[in-house]
Amino acid sequence: MIDTHCHLTFPEFEGRVPEVLARAASHGVAGAITISTSTVNAPECLAIARAHANVWCTAGVHPLYSDDRGALPHAWGRLRDVGRDPKCVAWGELGLDRHYNEPEFSVQLRVLEEQLSHLMTWRKDGLEKPVVVHCREAFDDLIPILRGSGLDPTRMVFHCFTGGPADMTKVLDLGAWASFTGVATYRNAPEVREAARMVPLNRIMVETDAPYLSPEPKRGVRPCEPWMTSLTARALAETRGERWQDFHRAINENAARFFGLPLDAMGLDDASPGRGV
Repeated sequence: MIDTHCHLTFPEFEGRVPEVLARAASHGVAGAITISTSTVNAPECLAIARAHANVWCTAGVHPLYSDDRGALPHAWGRLRDVGRDPKCVAWGELGLDRHYNEPEFSVQLRVLEEQLSHLMTWRKDGLEKPVVVHCREAFDDLIPILRGSGLDPTRMVFHCFTGGPADMTKVLDLGAWASFTGVATYRNAPEVREAARMVPLNRIMVETDAPYLSPEPKRGVRPCEPWMTSLTARALAETRGERWQDFHRAINENAARFFGLPLDAMGLDDASPGRGV
């Protein structure tokens, strides 16, 4: 399997990426997608992706980086340039976050609308990619915006899903996918597990969101690392009542299909059930 969402450019991994990837491989996590949070960060993500055969990246502005630490306006052209590289496999992460007071929600909204407008323009110019969505406590705000954006909702994944069944119904009705982190293993998150059971097998993915959200039984370990995807994947299969072989094969095929990655490029050419985990 691969870790479909982590942040290898964050300080916790500085100077340690080869070591982190080697440890992931020893646990059967054959690669990773390192996720962009800003127009400054996107080229850094691409540099790491270019340096490692089984690492890919995204290009986007995270809602909590909407003010880019006060350095507005955003360099949208930089995202477009990163997106032209074949190692960049998606836009995002982008979206809305009501959990924190900063940046102001109005700023998040403005930047999101700008970003979606650029993605539509680039799509018309032939530069089309799936979209990684960040949504925290903002489903009612975000879903109508995404629905009206003109982008294909079946090519969107709500990463690090932490809502409940009602929120999942909205995501699935939109036509989007869902991805789960270690939160789905926490004893105090039964609503997330209930939501995870609702996702069709062909629309679910697994991630870490490293360096955050280490799964059980490693909860509290810092930093979370991509290898821990293997723990979350096993727990999700059990939560959903599915045979490990079936779930494992599905998440590999889903990641390859959603992000446009050939299984052999991921080191998963045979999607062998249980291999290395």
